[in-house]
Amino acid sequence: MHSRPATSAAHDGSDVTYDVLGIGFGPSNLALAIAVEEHNARSAEEDRIRAGFLEKQPRFGWHRGMLIDDATMQVSFLKDLVTMRDPTSSFSFLCYLRERDRLVDFLNQKTLFPLRIEFHDYLEWAAARVSDLVEYSAEVVAVRPVTEGGDVTCFDVVSRDPADPERTVVRRTRSICVATGLAPHLPPDMVRSDRVFHNSELIPRVAGLHESGTPVRRAVVLGAGQSAAETVDYLHRHFPDAEICSVFAKYGYTPADDSPFANRIFDPEAVDIFFNAPRDVKQSLFDYHRGTNYSVVDMDLIESLSRTMYQEKVQGRQRLRMLNISRIRDIDAHADGLEIGVEFLPTGERDTLAADLLVYATGYQPRGIGQRLGELDKVCLRDDEDELVVGRDHQVATHPNVTAAIYLQGGTEHTHGLTSTLLSNTAVRAGEISASLVARHREVR
Repeated sequence: MHSRPATSAAHDGSDVTYDVLGIGFGPSNLALAIAVEEHNARSAEEDRIRAGFLEKQPRFGWHRGMLIDDATMQVSFLKDLVTMRDPTSSFSFLCYLRERDRLVDFLNQKTLFPLRIEFHDYLEWAAARVSDLVEYSAEVVAVRPVTEGGDVTCFDVVSRDPADPERTVVRRTRSICVATGLAPHLPPDMVRSDRVFHNSELIPRVAGLHESGTPVRRAVVLGAGQSAAETVDYLHRHFPDAEICSVFAKYGYTPADDSPFANRIFDPEAVDIFFNAPRDVKQSLFDYHRGTNYSVVDMDLIESLSRTMYQEKVQGRQRLRMLNISRIRDIDAHADGLEIGVEFLPTGERDTLAADLLVYATGYQPRGIGQRLGELDKVCLRDDEDELVVGRDHQVATHPNVTAAIYLQGGTEHTHGLTSTLLSNTAVRAGEISASLVARHREVR
């Protein structure tokens, strides 16, 4: 949200007040757009919701930098944008397959988990069907409360004009739904360069290295989660002459717990249970079940990497190295590469690796509402641990004089549990927010 101000501003050319403006247009707000679209299609005109969505990217995209050819989704295709909310929706993954003439072929694969590139294509297909609701290349730079008689009744959402980024466009809305996604988690002292980057940029970075002919003799990957393991595997395959070193503080990769009972933490009813639980129980549930999602790796990938390491030992040319129980302590960048200091934690012994690449596969973190909304943070209520107070319908609690609404999709793990930033409950969450918007619309009608 922090960027240089535009030179001039204009309203969007109408005196219309939106019922909701979505900030960001990834899977979460896409699911909301569909829920609103389907509500409007079956409703009388006076009950319809006027919605719009603003996205800073020039087109729809979701983790494009990690769309590895053979990587599969970690959630069932039934947890798509709509099925858990309405199995009859024409926006389902199965309807997408039928339209792409791949339904029978997919069924013959006998899997619940489509390729990641296929699921991304599904998301693009769905986004194209509601394209009239979204404006791309429209970065939101400010959200300003609109006061009438001492009450904040609306927000003015200021975004860059796609036709002229030096200008801004102002839209007025009774509600906003913030779904700006996650930001790459990086050490505060990290300096990005052509040789040092986050794994979210993996595919275009590797393609650029190949195109430029830059030699890669050794690459280092920091991290112990699914993305880290996928990055190690990807680099190992795409630089067949390079040594790939995986650095992490654990003894080994931890398998993801995807057992049937543990997976119930992602059920819609689990959100109700978590939301209504005391704070200490919330923390316990989070701690017990973080192994379903955080810093864990699919067992198939763990076994594949282990087999590769063993085969290389047998062949006498080991390119894949696991530097476990270790941390990166210092990085010296120079024109020809990197000198990376790695400490073996049990003994404190240090080794220096001469490397050409360092990839941080260190995960993501929610963007704080202050980062996303600036001055709007002042109207929100916080608890005694300085966390936002959020209702079951995903609406942020605000001061009594604020009648305009702020909905969050993401950044609510402390209130709604592990699924706050995951696809598992995307469809259900969109339905809950849509229902809340409909109820608000009827109140002001």
